[in-house]
Amino acid sequence: MTALHPQGVFSAALTPITAGHAPDHALFVAHCRRLLAQGCDGIAMLGTTGEANSFTSEERRALLEAVVAAGIAPERLLPGTGVAALSETVALTRHALSLGVSTVVMLPPFYYKGVTEDGLFAAYAEVVERVADPRLRIVLYHIPQMSAVPIPFAVIARLRAAYPGTFTGIKDSAGDLAHMEALVAAFPGLAVLAGADPLMLPLLRAGGAGCITATSNLVAAELAFVFRHHADPGRAAEVEAAQARIIAARNRVSRFAQIASLKLLLADSVGEPGWGRLRPPLLPLTPAEAAALRAD
Repeated sequence: MTALHPQGVFSAALTPITAGHAPDHALFVAHCRRLLAQGCDGIAMLGTTGEANSFTSEERRALLEAVVAAGIAPERLLPGTGVAALSETVALTRHALSLGVSTVVMLPPFYYKGVTEDGLFAAYAEVVERVADPRLRIVLYHIPQMSAVPIPFAVIARLRAAYPGTFTGIKDSAGDLAHMEALVAAFPGLAVLAGADPLMLPLLRAGGAGCITATSNLVAAELAFVFRHHADPGRAAEVEAAQARIIAARNRVSRFAQIASLKLLLADSVGEPGWGRLRPPLLPLTPAEAAALRAD
């Protein structure tokens, strides 16, 4: 069977924000390099953790261009290109391909709720038809608690049958391990990626492909270690110790608003206060929350 694609540890990278509320390209490039040096297989930029839905298409394109221009290999990037407007999704996906980035993470159109399976299939199919590029590889993004538009198994099956080799993976951020294990069983060859850091290890043991996760911004090295050694009986104790650190970190940043918590702790760890900024409507932690998090 062909190797799963994508496979490994991909950071759902935070996006630094300038004082003027624009994406900070230089800080972001430095963060990408740091994550790769710590063992990430790639960067899943412009996702939920990256505040992508607070950015315009122009801001998204400029940030991706800056990362590629800085020498980050395009094959190590998984940008989010799925937005509510079909034509914008097409444009963002074409733009990624124009930079040599062939694998994208794609939300379903998320404004209208209760859409039919036929409608959801039609939206994804229209993107593939309009992009019309055989290089395109799509990782579906299942995050119903945010999008309120789940991606049913029947739609996945139809898309993979209609466009063989295009829909190669799914990021499952619903937090339900049984759902991820069912995806692995139902779709041989589909790269099922955990969206929650603690679930990567049990998913790997069920045949999953890895993760795209938020806490990797802080514990990339631990996740990379677990991914590389989870099947080695001789490293079992080390894997469990790394897993415990991953769980502790995830629990820590989940006490208050997750993105704000991650940014505060990253700002502290790299000595760059600018990392603490978020684009409204998201806000930094209150001083009391920040003190409690730091003392945790």
